[in-house]
Amino acid sequence: MTRHQTVFTCSQCGRQESKWLGRCPDCGAWNAFTEEIVTRAPAGTARRAGARAASRADGVGGFAGTVALADVSSSAHTRFSSGIDELDRVLGGGIVPGSVVLVGGEPGIGKSTLLLQCLDAVAAGRRVLLVCGEESPAQVKMRAERVAAEPAAIRVLAETELETVLAVVEAERPELLVVDSVQTMYADELSSAPGSVSQVREAAARLQRLAKATGTAVFLVGHVTKDGAIAGPRVLEHVVDTVLQFEGDRDRFYRVLRATKNRFGSTNEMGVFEMSARGLTGVADPSQLFLSDHEPGPGSCIHIAVEGTRCFLVEVQALVHPSELAVPRRVAAGIDRNRLAMIVAVLGRHARLSLSGADIFVNIAGGIRMEEPAADLAVALAVASAERQAPLPSSTAVFGEISLTGEIRSSGQSERRVAEAARTGFTTVLVPGRDKRGALGGDKSAIGVADVGAALSRVFGNSRDHGRQPGLTVGQGV
Repeated sequence: MTRHQTVFTCSQCGRQESKWLGRCPDCGAWNAFTEEIVTRAPAGTARRAGARAASRADGVGGFAGTVALADVSSSAHTRFSSGIDELDRVLGGGIVPGSVVLVGGEPGIGKSTLLLQCLDAVAAGRRVLLVCGEESPAQVKMRAERVAAEPAAIRVLAETELETVLAVVEAERPELLVVDSVQTMYADELSSAPGSVSQVREAAARLQRLAKATGTAVFLVGHVTKDGAIAGPRVLEHVVDTVLQFEGDRDRFYRVLRATKNRFGSTNEMGVFEMSARGLTGVADPSQLFLSDHEPGPGSCIHIAVEGTRCFLVEVQALVHPSELAVPRRVAAGIDRNRLAMIVAVLGRHARLSLSGADIFVNIAGGIRMEEPAADLAVALAVASAERQAPLPSSTAVFGEISLTGEIRSSGQSERRVAEAARTGFTTVLVPGRDKRGALGGDKSAIGVADVGAALSRVFGNSRDHGRQPGLTVGQGV
């Protein structure tokens, strides 16, 4: 006999408890437990399932359905293009049949627009289906007429019942399926509301099984929380093959697409899009986009960034102002706040910059986020420039990781960084001293700096003592 039981499930991590808790013991979220009714299978079901599995044994030490990897054909050669170069770049070279991709981002960031453009491009030679749980077909057509080139080939299903969606997909067998959004799907056998932990988990699991069985590539649109994380249980991200995150400010005209998980490619790639009245357009030259409004001045420094196979330039901005608070503020937008605190401490200890009584604000211009440690030197020089009210030379770009000893450490792909700076018109590049002595030894535009003191002396001159410690000699360029 089927039994029903009331449980409390954490909406963040999926932990279940028999009673309500104010704080989740696993993820630490407060007020995240919601009440749900779950159905327990009758006693003996597991034993009967085990007996059925044993009866399917082939008698030679294996089970029917097992296969040797030598007999499996790789799906790498069966990828097909999404029709959008920037999306293909982030996916690792195209869409893999049978894969499940979760696309998350803030409301209005462009998730539905991007996937509608993808459906439009793929529909030219393949069968596609859009399941819209939040819009009517008329609303989808209105947007498709604006952003799609040939929207007539896109098939639309306005449905939120999971069983109906699976039946339609089984019947039509599309090669690309987009579900917008997974939080609107619900299964009848579950009594909880759509968007609850159990409903989202069930919808994702069943769509994943469908994708593996039929070879249909599935894109799921996911909501995000107020903190920017994908809403629903963490298991949702574990079920899918790829997790794509849209970044950017809705008030700006460009968006950044990153992969936080990718079973078929690198998670270091980044796609850049420009939003226009005709939808999202891929940006082939991010350096020109991010530096379009750059004006040299105090507190500004150009960093040469690398994301996967892409190299581009961004502007790091800083503001240093005497604090009116007992504890000065350290505000970071686009970089980790703890990393900023470390760089400020290094500047105070090894470059003798008096920053302990100042509010410091650092921003990566344009809203892009920098994760690589190679941005340390640009942040340090921007802060020093703001503190001195002295601009850096307009033709100078930098990169390099700063250690706690004040040393400028080597960064990857230094040759590509210097070449990108030269392509965009920068004639001087401050690089780690070891990189100058190594791969960049013959490049005259690259100037090696051994430590923070050497970098400050190089760009601001020797008018102020930038020694690493009292009594020590200032580091010299290599």
